[in-house]
Amino acid sequence: MARGLPGILSSLFVLIIMAHEPSVCPAGVCSPCVAVSASPPTVSEIKLVFSIPPHRPTPNFAPSGNVAPTDPVPIVRYDPKAGERSLDVMRWGLVPFWAKDIKVGFSNINAKAEGIEGKPAFREAFQRRRCLVPVDSFYEWKKVATGKQPYAIALADRGLMALAGLWENWRSSAGEWVRSFAVITTTPNELCAELHNRMPVVLSPDVWSEWLGEQQADPARLQVLLTPYPAEEMTCWPVSTRVGNVKNNDPSLIELAALV
Repeated sequence: MARGLPGILSSLFVLIIMAHEPSVCPAGVCSPCVAVSASPPTVSEIKLVFSIPPHRPTPNFAPSGNVAPTDPVPIVRYDPKAGERSLDVMRWGLVPFWAKDIKVGFSNINAKAEGIEGKPAFREAFQRRRCLVPVDSFYEWKKVATGKQPYAIALADRGLMALAGLWENWRSSAGEWVRSFAVITTTPNELCAELHNRMPVVLSPDVWSEWLGEQQADPARLQVLLTPYPAEEMTCWPVSTRVGNVKNNDPSLIELAALV
């Protein structure tokens, strides 16, 4: 388990929301390259990429380069009453509607794709409350002789990626409503397999509508979507071990770093 990241389960990754990016490395190759900074995408840009109608509320969300469990994160969901997409901020770590304690969310940071439709914590959300988690990159840790080396993984074209997620409503004994989510993981593609035995499910734009529930899709079809993203369309690079401490949260975390 990654240092400083309690509660992360099957895949040891941390979301990088709106972080600075290094220059392009060859897709599928974790090779040295010159790191440069770029302007981080704004929430407005996320709304544009994910086709959120302009009149929908724009949440107040501070950019983060080291999101931790229980942190608030913007997610995209479909609002069936309005018939349009919505950008909402939710707590990372899904709390099932039937849970007695919010701490259950620590066990539900991630959700394995295999058998997800039958798992008590996720089956209701899988049927009715699927979402997209917009990120520009995510971290993964690789075991090396000297310990663990973190890597940042992104799309080769540096576009925003959509992680498959599930969201849920939960009401505390005091009557407080909390919205939370989990990120779905699957077996890794060739690139991520060099780093870890799991990776988040990344969905391409052509299936966003199905996943969000804007179109009818049966469980079998939804399971087909939960497959590894093509390795040749992704890239990665080593970053500082400072990402292992959630107290560190600055744009330099995403920059190319020397190997451990």
